[in-house]
Amino acid sequence: MLVSATEMINKAHEGHYAIPQYNINNMEWIIAILKGCQATNSPVILGVSEGAGKYMQGYKNVVGMVKNIHDKLGITVPVAIHLDHGSYQGALDCIEAGFTSVMFDGSHFDFEENVAKSKEIIALAHSKGISVECEVGGIGGEEDGVVSNGELADPEECGAVAALGVDFLAAGIGNIHGKYPANWAGLSFDQLEKIQASTNGKPLVLHGGSGIPAEQVKKAISLGVSKVNVNTELQLEFAAATRKYIEEGKDQAGKGYDPRKLLKPGTDAIQAKVEDMNKNYFGCADKA
Repeated sequence: MLVSATEMINKAHEGHYAIPQYNINNMEWIIAILKGCQATNSPVILGVSEGAGKYMQGYKNVVGMVKNIHDKLGITVPVAIHLDHGSYQGALDCIEAGFTSVMFDGSHFDFEENVAKSKEIIALAHSKGISVECEVGGIGGEEDGVVSNGELADPEECGAVAALGVDFLAAGIGNIHGKYPANWAGLSFDQLEKIQASTNGKPLVLHGGSGIPAEQVKKAISLGVSKVNVNTELQLEFAAATRKYIEEGKDQAGKGYDPRKLLKPGTDAIQAKVEDMNKNYFGCADKA
């Protein structure tokens, strides 16, 4: 069923596991992720970046696709549709379109403006039963054209935004969007502990979850991270399986060029990766 993310995140925080946010990019992504989470009995957040929303022909179309596929597959695990790294206008548009959760990323504004805009989005979303994520301190790498160096978030600023009533908080602890470089310094667990203390135990979000070593992810979860975002990892799985299919010449055999056949290996690979991560990374299997 489609729900806000608040209850699933709070349960994860209490139980020391994490809810995965798998970003969706098209119909195949939605099907593969929902099937993988149903198979592992895991709650899930379907993340939609503004770029992906545009690609999928608007937020209302995204909500319609998710609802229809969800019902067609008979999904029974809790599912949230969540705007990822939303602008102020993007958050308003997704609330209007029927998303059950939104992220307002005001980390590029000065702190006062971030607080003021966050406050407005929280009030509006909560009046409609929609959960809200906000961000303090940029996340490294690039997300939909917004580039950040991945600074460590200021614990005091995190505490101030947490106090606004946000449901979960994204805070930079050295994590990066996209592929991790060879010289990456790793997550700052000291900073994570300070942020968790300053926010009075608010559930925290780890962006850029693709490529962080499993032991670091698990340690972050033990220190208060209750939501981990994954996008690049599934894109790489999809690309590798599709490449193998074409390199083996299967698109040239019979009607192997049919997009339903061409996209199947990649779709299956996404589902397999989702099942693996739910069981072995996030501890969310059988938590629905």
